[in-house]
Amino acid sequence: MSHKIMASNLTRRSFVAASATAAVAAPLRLPGKIRIALIGVEGHMGEILGPLPSLPDVELVATADHSAAAASKAVAKANPNARIYTDYREMLDKEKLDLVGIGGSNGERAAAVLACLEHKLHVVAEKPLGIERADVDRIKASVKKNGVHLSMLLPMRFSPPYLALRQIVERGEIGEVAQMGAQKSYKLGPRPEWMKKHSSYGGTIPYIGIHMVDLMRFTSGRELVEAASFQSRIGHPEMADMENVTSTLFRLDNGGIATLRMDYLRPETAPTHGDDRLRLAGTEGVAEYQEATGVTLVTGKSKPRRIVDLPPKQSLFVDFLDSVYNGKKPALTLEDIWRANEICFAAREAAERHSIVKT
Repeated sequence: MSHKIMASNLTRRSFVAASATAAVAAPLRLPGKIRIALIGVEGHMGEILGPLPSLPDVELVATADHSAAAASKAVAKANPNARIYTDYREMLDKEKLDLVGIGGSNGERAAAVLACLEHKLHVVAEKPLGIERADVDRIKASVKKNGVHLSMLLPMRFSPPYLALRQIVERGEIGEVAQMGAQKSYKLGPRPEWMKKHSSYGGTIPYIGIHMVDLMRFTSGRELVEAASFQSRIGHPEMADMENVTSTLFRLDNGGIATLRMDYLRPETAPTHGDDRLRLAGTEGVAEYQEATGVTLVTGKSKPRRIVDLPPKQSLFVDFLDSVYNGKKPALTLEDIWRANEICFAAREAAERHSIVKT
């Protein structure tokens, strides 16, 4: 890989959705009318629904979810007349569609993605794409076979703070990135039953770790080549198989090191649902982001300072549409998607085997 830069909670997701809407400064025009549907309304569906008012050529025509009431509620603002199904296979057979957004539970996602690909529909899916390597291998083969486009809901790389970190590295302000430290800490809150079983959840590392794995690659330009991990559930017996603490140590392609720690231990009294942090230490300086302090930078040539002039927020869904229908190079490539899934599976495997695993 070149050393240059490579191309949960409803409250948080509502904020993300609103930001996604605001990110579209002008309507994106497409060659014709695009008919979309949703499968499973749980997840980052706001990334798809939020920008719709600024997408005059996109129409949400149908939604499928196990709960018809949940489906109706989720799309009421976007299109109260959207047809509602409780079986996505029936929807795929009856509706004339161009693109499908897929959320729902982790364990059911791969089958839904594959069904859409076999119908030759473009797909933007929640993460991870599946809970086993074999799931992603089948999806990869189907994308190639059917000649359709696929994206995955990793919206954090489109957020101003992480775009700013990427720009800092691109400009060479901190030199070569040698170490990264990442954190995701969430409130536990009520969790659906599927998250309490490994067979339908797949693990905390692929479920939320995939965000930071993508961000570490995106901001630093480094590749994560080996992983050693630990994962556990401490307390909260009602959560059964769901790990609430994990830690992974990665080796970088240049010999550097990255760490990722995650937990579901953030107190309910905390002001925000999540506490995400990312620190990049390079040969000439350090750049980091956390919500409490914003983006900060210190180098051998400058005193510590907060970066207040951040890049504008972008929209993953708008970027995907622009790439599929207007030929623009996507900001999130298929290679990025495959690697994010593969690295997380390797990190989970490292925890299960108590060994170092190549990614």
